[in-house]
Amino acid sequence: MKIELKYGRKGLLVDLADDLDVTVIRKPSMPVIEDSAAAVARALDAPVGTLPLRALAETATSATIAVCDITRPVPNGVFLRPMIEQLIGGGISTDAITVIIATGLHRPNLGAELEELIGDSWVLKQVNVVNHDARDDDAHVFVGKTKTRGSVIRLDRRFVDADLRIVTGLVEPHFMAGYSGGRKVIAPGLAHAETITTFHNARFMGDPLATSCNLRGNPLHEEQIELVGMLGGALALNTVIDEDRNLSFINFGEVLESHTEAVRFAGQYCQVVVPRKFQTVLTSSAGYPLDKTYYQTVKGMVVAMDILAPGGDLIVASEISEGMGSNEFVAAQQRLLSMGRDTFLEALCRQDHAEVDEWQTQMQLKPMAIGNVHLFSGGLDPANYPLTGVQVIDSIEDAIDNSVRRSGDKAVAVIPEGPYVVPVHHSSAA
Repeated sequence: MKIELKYGRKGLLVDLADDLDVTVIRKPSMPVIEDSAAAVARALDAPVGTLPLRALAETATSATIAVCDITRPVPNGVFLRPMIEQLIGGGISTDAITVIIATGLHRPNLGAELEELIGDSWVLKQVNVVNHDARDDDAHVFVGKTKTRGSVIRLDRRFVDADLRIVTGLVEPHFMAGYSGGRKVIAPGLAHAETITTFHNARFMGDPLATSCNLRGNPLHEEQIELVGMLGGALALNTVIDEDRNLSFINFGEVLESHTEAVRFAGQYCQVVVPRKFQTVLTSSAGYPLDKTYYQTVKGMVVAMDILAPGGDLIVASEISEGMGSNEFVAAQQRLLSMGRDTFLEALCRQDHAEVDEWQTQMQLKPMAIGNVHLFSGGLDPANYPLTGVQVIDSIEDAIDNSVRRSGDKAVAVIPEGPYVVPVHHSSAA
């Protein structure tokens, strides 16, 4: 049986033995929007919980549009130009319109990568396109402290000061915040490092409700909602795509209401109930651009762990064309290896603010506590294999064969789209 995994730009074909009992876990078939231009126009003209974008622009003199960084396959080329044209049509001058890349603490997107991200050269010529820099103190405004948890909220000044504050992005499962998109683009996307490292400290990351597809009681989601109110509100353009990256849903409107509507749509497809757990699970890191680094690859491990039987084998395929990730993430992986799991976690719990990117190391420990994690990567430098903390393999087929022989169980689960599909174990689903 041959199955193609999302891997890099081209995919990866895996040949599984015919005698295996293979369960392929993927989204149900999703509707595809055939006329994306018309869908964008409808969304902007008939928004959720607010006036049409052009009408809003007629009462404003400036606008800032936040877009996700290169690690998300957002169809920016479909909607950015129509949005900007409506802002201009409403009377806002091009020099008062800013598109800001919501990098969080990720690196900036420049040159050809920026062109790929924006997806429309017209946008780059017409308006100011900039990268958020979470470490630039002067570029941020203190908005306040959240009442429930006392988080310090500092946000990018260019977003806070705009008359129209608009975020854009994909609504998809997120292994910490429940779902991406909407309010999450503001923080951590446009937040200062102090705010980001608070939202990602061990207390937040260790909360059992800070997990994929869960918003109820999720501390990250609750903080994000509160900061939207502190900010004075925002607008959002939300998209949902199918497994083949076709546009399946788009809306525009008030940031919280529109996000809720998009989550309601996405949730019908991205969660898949599975009646059993498996000794052998094969997944991916969703392919390009999410599998550019090992840092992002951790998401594929975490999202699949609910169907991994204790002591089982979790095999992750990720190209990792850019290497491990940030220097800070590498340092966190080195601390884990030198300190050991328990001491590493104890050190995290003593900190009010996480060290940059060490939260991903903390999340990686969750699936590792259940079973054995194996990594297949054609792009990672062998010198960095030890830094992963998992077993790096050179053949997926051999790893599956070894797992099946070890467990004596020929049932294998395969998740071709990786973390964009959330398998949920319910024994009553049989």
